[in-house]
Amino acid sequence: MKKLVQAFSAVVLCVGLLTGCGGPGPNTVHTADDLENKNIGVQLGTTGDIFAEDVAGAVIERYNSGADAVQALKQGKVDAVIIDNEPAKVFVEKNEGLQILEEEFAVEEYAVAVKKGNTELTEAINGALKELKSDGTLDQIEKNWIGEDAGKTPYVTPDGTEYPNGKLVMATNAQFPPYELVENNEIVGFDVDMMRAVCDKLGYELVIENMAFDSIIAAVDSGKADVGVAGMTVTEDRLKNIDFSDPYTTTTQVIITRAE
Repeated sequence: MKKLVQAFSAVVLCVGLLTGCGGPGPNTVHTADDLENKNIGVQLGTTGDIFAEDVAGAVIERYNSGADAVQALKQGKVDAVIIDNEPAKVFVEKNEGLQILEEEFAVEEYAVAVKKGNTELTEAINGALKELKSDGTLDQIEKNWIGEDAGKTPYVTPDGTEYPNGKLVMATNAQFPPYELVENNEIVGFDVDMMRAVCDKLGYELVIENMAFDSIIAAVDSGKADVGVAGMTVTEDRLKNIDFSDPYTTTTQVIITRAE
């Protein structure tokens, strides 16, 4: 009799769990409109976090990294994840059973965060970005990290480059491939090469500080870092605390769900 009661209790517990004993339930998000009243996973402090707040009735679950949000989706703890397109591709490729909806959720531009009022550095970065766009270097860097030719056009510092202006500290969050990630104990990625090219133009030695994404703006504002570069989108709310360079690339926000 005792074993029968235990077995019955286990069944009741199984039914009571949100994800069920058989794993997460079927996908219920097929378009952006389906996000209403759903549980949405985001990385804390990101644009996805900001956009999710506008979804009617949604419960927003915030995680320290996009990878954590994706794992929550796989486990059935959330119904969808809102995140930038290129990291989404990486996460879906590495996690069977997930998909990216074809519908774009939002279009955004990435820029370099600079301490508010530091117009000298902002203008210098803008000048360097303009040169890198004009001579094709920025396009080369992007192709090396994004698309079919990834890995074929790595950025190399020009011979004879010197750094008379000392060090420039870049705050980032190295959990956002292909923009910033850790490979062989080194922080690499699109943003890293872009800023290395900018620093080569301006005569700075690039120093990278890895931290939580939602700490980057505070680091720039306090002077702990000179710039923040982490797939960071210009928003009105962020402009209250920091300035931004001109955009250096355009991307989209997308929705990851469990596959059908």
